[in-house]
Amino acid sequence: MTKDEIKNEFLTKSKMTKIIESTALDMKMSYMDAILWLCEQNNIEPLDVKKFVSNIIKDKVEAEARKLNFLPKQNAL
Repeated sequence: MTKDEIKNEFLTKSKMTKIIESTALDMKMSYMDAILWLCEQNNIEPLDVKKFVSNIIKDKVEAEARKLNFLPKQNAL
C-alpha cells in the first residue's frame, strides 16, 4: 500500500477524531502529542492531517495551548 492509500483509508474526520481521542486517553498524553505521535507512526506530515482534525479536537488542542501559555489567555464571562 502506498502512503497516499494509507492516508485515504486511515483518515476521515470521524475516524481521526476517535483515533486521536483513544490515543490521548490510552497513552495518557495531550491531544497535541497524540496527533504528532500518530503522524510520526504513520509517516504523515502534521500539515497533511490538519484537514482531518475535527473542530472538537481543535478546541481541545487550543485549550491545551492556552493552558501551556502558547496562546494568550481569553477572558472568561
